[in-house]
Amino acid sequence: MKSNPRAPLRAAVFAGLLGLLGTAAHALGDDTRGIYIDGGHARHGERGDTNSVTAGLTVPWSFSERPQGSPLTSYLDFYVSNWHARPLDDGPRDFVQIGAIYTLRYRFGEGASPWFAEGGVGATLMDHVYRTPDRSFSTAFQFTEVLGIGRSFGDSGAHEVSLRVQHVSNGGIKKPNPGETFMRLRYTYHF
Repeated sequence: MKSNPRAPLRAAVFAGLLGLLGTAAHALGDDTRGIYIDGGHARHGERGDTNSVTAGLTVPWSFSERPQGSPLTSYLDFYVSNWHARPLDDGPRDFVQIGAIYTLRYRFGEGASPWFAEGGVGATLMDHVYRTPDRSFSTAFQFTEVLGIGRSFGDSGAHEVSLRVQHVSNGGIKKPNPGETFMRLRYTYHF
């Protein structure tokens, strides 16, 4: 069996991610937990687009204590996503992705506004290497970044809608690395 020179890097990334997840129970942050669904679309043009459906869980988590009522909060986002794309040859048409994203949220109006902006970084793993007629990843492991804007509504802001842009790529670990960028519409219920 051929040894992969990048295996130690992948192992270190997964160990770091597991370490973050293991300490989440002791983390500081606001008391809002949530579940969400979202739909996404990555435009490719004539050769076929990719659509996604995602379900996830958000858990408050922060690297440092923030004052009560601070406009800046953070959370961990754990999700499972299904990507549906035009297949390359006889390859899969659906790709299952799991991931985790650390997200910082800024709430306007010194924390009192229903409007917010957020951004985050994380890691994902797919059940197959993503290959379509115009996009071919080289790894099942990917990094991800997200930017979004949204609004809370309802009793105590229990409901939330956001528009997000999410990019997924392997960060240059291996070529080819075309990446994929989704526009996403998300609904979150906080409990």
